[in-house]
Amino acid sequence: MRRALAGLTTRGRSFVAAGATAVACAFALGERDLLRAGVLVLVLPLLCTLAVARTRYRLACARRLAPPRVQVGQESRVDLRLENVSRLPSGLLMVEDRVPYALGGRARFVLDRIEPHGKRELGYRIRSDVRGRYRVGPLTVRLADPFGMVELVRSFSLSDTLTVTPALVALPSEPLGGAWSGGGDSIAGAVSAAGEDDVTPREYRHGDDLRRVHWRSTARHGELMVRREEQHFRSSGTLFLDTRRRAHRGEGPAGSFEQAVSAAASIGVHLVRAGLSLRYVTDAGETLPAASADGGFEGLLLDRLAITRRSKDPSLTAGVAALLGRT
Repeated sequence: MRRALAGLTTRGRSFVAAGATAVACAFALGERDLLRAGVLVLVLPLLCTLAVARTRYRLACARRLAPPRVQVGQESRVDLRLENVSRLPSGLLMVEDRVPYALGGRARFVLDRIEPHGKRELGYRIRSDVRGRYRVGPLTVRLADPFGMVELVRSFSLSDTLTVTPALVALPSEPLGGAWSGGGDSIAGAVSAAGEDDVTPREYRHGDDLRRVHWRSTARHGELMVRREEQHFRSSGTLFLDTRRRAHRGEGPAGSFEQAVSAAASIGVHLVRAGLSLRYVTDAGETLPAASADGGFEGLLLDRLAITRRSKDPSLTAGVAALLGRT
C-alpha cells in the first residue's frame, strides 16, 4: 500500500489536494454539499491506490537481441515477450525498455489488457553511430488504474549487451607475399631436405612414407630414420595500434583516431580470415594472445576495439616492450 501511495500520478495528487481542500472549506463554511463533493474527490484516488496495490497477477518477460554485435551504423533488433502467468487478466500496462541515448532513447509501448496466461510480442530496432558496449534493458512495466490516478512500477532483471564495433572496410583478397599456412607435402619435403635438428626421428618401419625420411639423422645413425609426425606451420603476425592522444588529431568519425581504429579492425579481420595467426598490441602494452580464425580471435579483436579509448601515455615504451615479447 505504501508503494502504491508513492506511485500517485500528478492527477492523483491533484485530486487528493483538491479533495482535502474541499473538505476543509466545507467544515469552515458549514456546507454539506461541498463536504460530499470533497469526500468523493478525496476517496477516488485512494480507491484506485487500493485497487492497484491488491493486484495479484504476475508477469514474466523473455528477451532476445539479434545480432548482439554490429558495426557502426548497422541495426540490431530487440524482441520482447511479455506473459501473464496468473489466472487474472491484467489492466492497463505501460511497458518501457531502457535504451541508452546513443542507441535512440527509450522504447515505450501501451498494452490495454493481457488475458490469463496470454502473451504479447513486442519488438523495436536500435542502432548507433558511435562504437562501444551498451546495456539494453531491463524492461519496466507500469501498472495503472483506468483513471490514471496511480502508477506502480515493476522492473525485470534481464538485460542485453549490444557491442558496436568499428566500421570494416573490405580489403582486396590477394595472396600475401611470403605468407603460407598449414602443413602438407611441400612443407614436409622442405623440412626433410633442410633437416631441422628439432625434429625427433625414429627408426624406419615397413609402410612408412619415404617422404618423411629425415636424411640428416639417417646419415648420422647409418640407417633410415623418419620423423615421428609431420610438423605444421602457420604464418603469424602482430597488429599494433597507437592509441596515444598526442598521436591523433580531430574528433568524431572523421578524426584520425577513429580512422585508425577502423583500419586496425579491417586489417585484423582480413588477416585472420586469410589464415594468419595474429596477436594485437597497443602502445599501453595491452595485448590479445595470438590466435587464428578458428580460435575466435576475430570476435575478441572487434570486442576490444569497440571499447578502445585514447591513452594518456606519452611514449611507446610499454607497447614496444610488449611487441618484442619483453612483458
